Amino acid sequence: MIQTERTSRISVRQVAGHIGAEVSGVDLREDLDDATVAEIRQAVLTHRVLFFRGQELDHARHVAFGRRFGDLTRRPGAKHGVSPEGFPEILTVDAKADVERYGKNFEEHYRRKWVSPIAGWHSDLTQAVNPPDLSILRAETTPAFGGDTQWTNTVAAYEGLSPQLRGLLDTLQAEHAFFTAVHLRHSDERDRQILKIYTEDPQVAVHPVVRVHPETGEKALFVSPGSTTRIVGFSEIESRHLLDLLFQHMTSAEYTVRFRWEPGSIAFWDNRSTCHFAPTDFGHLDVDRVMHRVTVLGAPATGPDGFVSELVEGDRLAAW
Repeated sequence: MIQTERTSRISVRQVAGHIGAEVSGVDLREDLDDATVAEIRQAVLTHRVLFFRGQELDHARHVAFGRRFGDLTRRPGAKHGVSPEGFPEILTVDAKADVERYGKNFEEHYRRKWVSPIAGWHSDLTQAVNPPDLSILRAETTPAFGGDTQWTNTVAAYEGLSPQLRGLLDTLQAEHAFFTAVHLRHSDERDRQILKIYTEDPQVAVHPVVRVHPETGEKALFVSPGSTTRIVGFSEIESRHLLDLLFQHMTSAEYTVRFRWEPGSIAFWDNRSTCHFAPTDFGHLDVDRVMHRVTVLGAPATGPDGFVSELVEGDRLAAW
């Protein structure tokens, strides 16, 4: 049965069994009072990802809304995306702009080289020692069909494992690096040129495989197919088998939700307790899909055994 919760300021309607809720009754263009902001924050902690529709925010209001939840993350470098003029806090996701940078049909070209069909699942910027706490993605232009995004609940996925396996995972650490360097077969000059863009400024961190959520105390899997390279201290074969088991488990349909975008839609998710999967079904189409994202600055993760994320290469993420 669909659950709808009416708080004093917003309406929250659950949309899937383990994750996701639609929020209505609020206009994000307005100057929200502290109580409304607190209710939205509690809703994202409870449901992991929130969906808002019909929110005609401009860049300035998007940034202002994000700042109500903390300092906004400075992106690790201009080579990793583009921002609208005057709004460096925003990362713009535009497939056509990426074509200008990487070449025609680059998405289809690289997807054929993924080592796994679930390779695109990731949490934002976990190659940094202090990944963002929260992400807010706004749709400006969307195709008539295709382009959906999926999220998975990594707390529920952790709780769905056997107690014996959870006990092992609570003691482990894993290395994270940028997606392109992890899950592609670099077999031609075009591949190597794009890889060079990302390896000129390497970002590598070691995180606990399970992180304790700093606000709720819950335990969540903190690995992802898109950025986790290995389990520290394991052989390559051992690491790959264990990671493959976790990746398949955490991306099982039962833990996920899928969102159909429209212009003015916003997805607001907890980066500490989710992974998400960007759409792969429209790269071959001549369509526009323009999105804008801000992320809230986070802290290093802490594991159940007290291990705190460690920097290997690169810099900590900073605030604007």
